[in-house]
Amino acid sequence: MKTLKDKVAVITGGNDGIGKEIALKLAAQGVKLALVARNEKKLNQTKDEIGSDSTKIYSCDINVPNKRKDIVSKIISDFGQIDILINNAGIIHALRPLEEFDEEEIDSVITTNLISLIQITRLVLPHIKKQTEGAIINISSVAGVRYKKGQSVYAASKWGVRGFSGVLKEDLKDTNVRVSCVCQGGVDTKLFEKAGDNRDTTDFIQPEDLADVIVFMLSRPDHCWVHEVHVEK
Repeated sequence: MKTLKDKVAVITGGNDGIGKEIALKLAAQGVKLALVARNEKKLNQTKDEIGSDSTKIYSCDINVPNKRKDIVSKIISDFGQIDILINNAGIIHALRPLEEFDEEEIDSVITTNLISLIQITRLVLPHIKKQTEGAIINISSVAGVRYKKGQSVYAASKWGVRGFSGVLKEDLKDTNVRVSCVCQGGVDTKLFEKAGDNRDTTDFIQPEDLADVIVFMLSRPDHCWVHEVHVEK
C-alpha cells in the first residue's frame, strides 16, 4: 500500500454523508483536505470533527460557473497543489415517471450530478497532472449500471458519470493520473429524506463502508489500480 500522507485531496460534497466519512478516513491517513460544499455550517462541523489545521473548507455552489473557477484558484493558493479529486457532490429525486418532473428539477439533477462534476474535473486536472501521481474518483451509482423504474433523470446523470469516467481513464492512461468510478448501491444518508423518498433503507450500506473502499482504492499502487468498483450489500 502506498502512503497518502501529505497528499492534498479536494472533496466535493464534503460536509455530510459519504463526503464527510471520506474526509474523516483520509484525514486519519494524513491527507490534507479541501472540503467543498454549499452548507458552511456543516462544513465547519466536519472540520471541527476532523480537528486538523490541514483541513480547509470552501462554501460554494459548484453549479455556478464562476464559483467553480474561483474555488479551484483559492485551493491552489492555499495548498499549492492538488493530488486527489473526489467528485462526490450529488442529489437524488423521488422515484416517479418522467412526466411528473418539472424542467427546473431535471436541470438541477443533471447539472449537480454530471455537468458540475465534468467542469470541476476540467479545472482541477491541469493541477493534478503537475504532481508525481494523481487520482480522480467519481462517485456514480448502480443507477448508472442497471435500470430501475422511476429513476430516469437520476440514472441519466449517473450513466453520464460512468461514461465520462471511462473515457477520461482512456484519455489519461499514458499520464500520471488514474481515474476511478464508484458505483454504489443504496447508502444510508439523508439524501433520500431530502428528496422526499421514503424507501426502506434496511439493505443500505453505511457511508463509512464506502469511505473505507475509497481509501483502499487510493492506497493501491499504479500497477494494480481499481478503475471501477461496485459496492452494495
